[in-house]
Amino acid sequence: MKLSIGIVGLPNVGKSTLFNALLGKQVADASNYPFCTIDPNVGVVEVPDDKLPVLAEIVKTDKIVPAIVEFVDIAGLVKGASQGEGLGNKFLTNIRDCDAICHVVRAFSDSNIIKEGSVDPQGDFEVICAELIIKDLETIDKYLDVNKNNAKENKSKKFALAAKLKSELEKGNLTVNLKLDDEEKEMIKEFFLLTAKPYFIVANVDEDTYKDIENFKLKIENWESVVPVSAKVEFDLAELNPEEKKDYLKELGVEKSGLERVIQKAYDTLGLQSYYTAGVKEARAWTIKKGDTAPKAAAAIHTDFEKGFIMAEVVSYEDFVQYKGLLGAKEVGKLRHEGRDYIMRPDDVVEFRINV
Repeated sequence: MKLSIGIVGLPNVGKSTLFNALLGKQVADASNYPFCTIDPNVGVVEVPDDKLPVLAEIVKTDKIVPAIVEFVDIAGLVKGASQGEGLGNKFLTNIRDCDAICHVVRAFSDSNIIKEGSVDPQGDFEVICAELIIKDLETIDKYLDVNKNNAKENKSKKFALAAKLKSELEKGNLTVNLKLDDEEKEMIKEFFLLTAKPYFIVANVDEDTYKDIENFKLKIENWESVVPVSAKVEFDLAELNPEEKKDYLKELGVEKSGLERVIQKAYDTLGLQSYYTAGVKEARAWTIKKGDTAPKAAAAIHTDFEKGFIMAEVVSYEDFVQYKGLLGAKEVGKLRHEGRDYIMRPDDVVEFRINV
């Protein structure tokens, strides 16, 4: 499963610095002036996973394949972007191509960094949301205008949904937060709305704040969705080897790096989880949706596997480690044979039986 996260925010809030830190290298231009990112930078990041080396050691393989996340560094938006201000509509289109939005807001103080727009994190978030709302209203209004005289269409559930979406957008509500029935959830996808994208917020904090980051709370309306990160500290961490990184995090009093917390938040936001396959060829993590059945999980390996699914041999990660692999788990009755209705659990270690 390809997972693409668009990093958005006002100019000079630290988007490109965060992007470079996540990738562990200098890719995006992080210059101190608005719109230093023109074309979106795209980078693929391996999901940090300390379980894979353990699995690889048990099955005696040197090949480890972690799950991956694609991050897209999108140019800074400004108030009026939907009408062409700043770099305008091009970057709203870049957002449309992503699975989720990572809103970066400025929660650090540095008089040497140019600041466009609002001066507070809540304001940063609201400016970006307003531009997404305005763009989506254009989309909905166009649909309603084209179909208003179509007797069949304007009596349809889709037309009624469009009218409902227009009303909510005009109130300043993001459509991702609306309560929709199953049919409406499928129908809304046809509009390709920016405000229907799942999102979370990254607060780019001062280096000193980072030292108390686990207790950090930001006064944003939906602060539970906020991940506090010091992009500058993360960039420094990216240049260290694993042991040095671990020591530095310990010195800061932080258990997980910003990269780990951002990816975990992305997984939670999109309702994703991982499962593993482990054998002599490789130990590998696969990304699926929470609630996926075993055949759906098999399709992550190859689409034909869902159709040819026979059964899944499943062991929990803990049992796999404790009993040194599938065979050891089988000998003590910890290997389960699951059918087409089995709902995958986080960290399952699986071997699929497929009819090819």
